[in-house]
Order: sequence, then structure tokens, then C-alpha cells
Amino acid sequence: MNILVAEDEKDLRELLKLNLENEGHQVFLAKNGKEAWDIFDHQPIDIGLFDVMMPIMDGFNLLRRIREKSDVPIIMLTSRGDDMDKVLGFGLGADDYLVKPFSMVELVARIDVRAKKNKSMRMGEESITIGPITLDPVSCMVYKNNEPIDLSAKEFLMLKYLMEQPGRVFTKKQIYMAVWDEDFLYDDNTIMVHISHLRQKIETDPKKPALIITIKGIGYKFSKVGV
Repeated sequence: MNILVAEDEKDLRELLKLNLENEGHQVFLAKNGKEAWDIFDHQPIDIGLFDVMMPIMDGFNLLRRIREKSDVPIIMLTSRGDDMDKVLGFGLGADDYLVKPFSMVELVARIDVRAKKNKSMRMGEESITIGPITLDPVSCMVYKNNEPIDLSAKEFLMLKYLMEQPGRVFTKKQIYMAVWDEDFLYDDNTIMVHISHLRQKIETDPKKPALIITIKGIGYKFSKVGV
């Protein structure tokens, strides 16, 4: 697997790299959250190991930023055993937590568990290509004519929902429930704004959309054939 290690302590960073490479993994190293984000944005990462306390961008802010676009497994590493830190980390989307000092055997075991769980959750999910648009549910990436498109988490989920059943008309409320999962907070305008932003990013001419089609008085559908 490709593993991203974000750790400001050089000796531990190198030790993690050595042990993980001995397990057959490819390891990308960063000494702060900003470096880690730059790597994550350009490399296909399968799992992340993030120290909580790092300069420039700490582990929590890095985790928050990654969760806006990806559900890749993240294990937080910290020298603090504060339960509130764990609550915050899990609340932001961390998958696991290890308090320093920890054994490499335990870390490797936890990585294996997270990797197997993530693989089983994604098994059977394949990329969807319609016209110029390709959506990869595993990497949470979208491409137009093979060029990556930067989408927010909500935009990605909305596009995925529409592309999974091309040609089917969905009401605005159905889309809202699928993406936000909150019936009581349904807002018609929220869908319209997100559809507009999505069109700006994937349509050749957003004012004359050929991919995301409006069905007046009902909702939207994704074109079966694209353009």
C-alpha cells in the first residue's frame, strides 16, 4: 500500500519508514501537515499515519481537510493520552488512534485491520465513465477528459448519486436525502446552489448543461450518453 506518514519527529519518521517498507509498503514522508496535504493531493494514498502535534498544520486540521474529499483510513499518532483528543479525532473522521510510545508490531497489525476493512467496504465499486466524465469511488476522484477535477465532498457525493443511475430523474429532496441524510433540514436552495457549482466544474457550457439535466418542476438527471 501507499502510506503517508506525517510526523515532525525525524527519528520516529525514519523508523516508521524503515519498518513499513520492510512490510512491503511504499512510504511517503512529511514533517508537517502542509507537506502531507501536498503529497496527498498528488499521490494515490491508501492509508495515513498522522501525528497530532505538528507545526504549520497540525494533525487534526490535516484530517479535517482530507475528510472533505476522501474516506481513506487515517490512524492518529499522539504522545497525549487525553480522552478529549481521541473524541475530537474520531469526531473529525479518524479511524484509529495510537498513543506514543507504541510497538511497531501493534501499528502494523492496526494498519492491516484498517486496510482489510476498507477493502471489504469498497469491494465491487468500480469507476463510472459517462461521456467525458469518469468518477472513481475508491480514490474519490473525478476526471474530465482524463484531467482531475477538484470537487468538494458534497459535490462528489451528489455527482456519484446521479451518475450511478444515468437517465433516472431524481427529485431535489431525494438528492438532498442521499447526500446530506437529513430530512428535517431539507432546503431546496441548497441543492440548486450545489448543482450550479457542480455544473461550473464539469460542464463545457454551464449555461447550457449537457450532463446534469434539469427536469423542470421535478429535479435532475445525469445524461445517459454524456457529450
